[in-house]
Amino acid sequence: MRQQVLTNNFMNKGRPPLLTSYSFDHETARKELANAIIMHEYPLSIVDHVGFKRYSNALQPLFKVPCRNTMKAEICKIYEYHRGKTMSLVVSNASRLAITTDMWTSSNQKKGFMAVTAHFIDDSWTLQSRILRFIYVSCPHTKEVLCDQLLNCFMDWNIDRKISSITVDNCSTNDDMIDLLWDKLDSALLKLGGDLFHMRCCAHILNLIVEDGLDVIKVGIEKIRDSVAYWTASQKREEKFEETVHQLNVTSTKKLGLDCATKWNSTFLMLQTALLYKDVFIRLSKQDAQYNSVPSEREWGFARDVCQKLNFFFKVTELFSGTKYPTINQCFPNICEIRLELKDWLHSENQVIREMAKRMVENFDKYWSVVHGVVGVSAVLDPRYKINVLEFYFKLLFPTSYKEEVDKVRALCYKLLKEYQYPSSMMEGIGDSSSQSSSIDEESLSKYDVYMLRESKRIVLWTDWQHVVGVLL
Repeated sequence: MRQQVLTNNFMNKGRPPLLTSYSFDHETARKELANAIIMHEYPLSIVDHVGFKRYSNALQPLFKVPCRNTMKAEICKIYEYHRGKTMSLVVSNASRLAITTDMWTSSNQKKGFMAVTAHFIDDSWTLQSRILRFIYVSCPHTKEVLCDQLLNCFMDWNIDRKISSITVDNCSTNDDMIDLLWDKLDSALLKLGGDLFHMRCCAHILNLIVEDGLDVIKVGIEKIRDSVAYWTASQKREEKFEETVHQLNVTSTKKLGLDCATKWNSTFLMLQTALLYKDVFIRLSKQDAQYNSVPSEREWGFARDVCQKLNFFFKVTELFSGTKYPTINQCFPNICEIRLELKDWLHSENQVIREMAKRMVENFDKYWSVVHGVVGVSAVLDPRYKINVLEFYFKLLFPTSYKEEVDKVRALCYKLLKEYQYPSSMMEGIGDSSSQSSSIDEESLSKYDVYMLRESKRIVLWTDWQHVVGVLL
């Protein structure tokens, strides 16, 4: 009698370990290889490597390593399966979709790719996010090209009538693209006729504001950037740097790292780490004649002062960048705190801080008007804040006109409440929508049952109205 091989079901997450009998399945093995290629971004050419074939043969002689075209077809099959699952989830879900889109540039080929992500609340009140499309976009990236790509994505996924808003980075091309897209969609299907359709990314706006402020010490930043690049350019220089760290008894174990010039938070982290090794850089400048980019004592001081001030901005950026939880309810109080912080910086004894604050305030005031309405509503709906948070911060920011600012947000709250209480014909045009199914149900009921059904809906709406009014008061 042949002895059976036992295997552990370690890949089945969430289930207790279980030993089961094993029999080789070529199709399962091929599918798992495709999953490994997807998960770890292995090149398709891995199946042509002699070493990989020998390794596979040693593990399981019965497994015939498939060719590249077979693996490509297997990966496409997996994609179509998950795409179908996601489409069923998106289409069947009753809630609207919040769309975010961004352009990504590949570091090696300098090609542009558009990422389109849908965010929604599922039937169990869980926040869901799904990447709907990641596609190459040929140059030039004009408003027409970007608009067509987005519209094709919406039509392909059949979500053009379920969109609540689109969040994009703050730039003129995106503004023009959204205007063009708005013209191509039916405004009657959008909330408040499309007034909330275009959302600016708060994290990106914050990035633009801080980048302008950092421009004040750009010479010092360039020297620190060049210093980091110099001492991380080779293994020999890194070893010399670490040797000097030990000589000066510097206790930090953080590694030097270059920033991404377009992301201020990475610049902040680079400066923060470089400041820990200030004495190391100075000592090395006396030993290495080729190293000529060491910052002056004054520039080190500016970098230290700026880092201390920007620490709060860094924490807020991290908060805004959360992906596993809603962040918009945190935007309003934190944006207001930022403006109050800048107000204090304008009276700093340090001239560099004052100049930096002046530039940042100009940008802040320019962007504030395009974001504060919606973020104000989200703060009001947060049971910890309600309308009090508007009154508190607006009194500090707009001493003479705070009541008008509060009334604007309150009016927007009532508009949204009315929109959800009495939905327009919007939802009637969405496939097998809930409004259509409810009308079909009513046709099969007696007049009394229809009356009771409508009464129950009216009571629920009245209860919701009382709740929201309680929040607004």
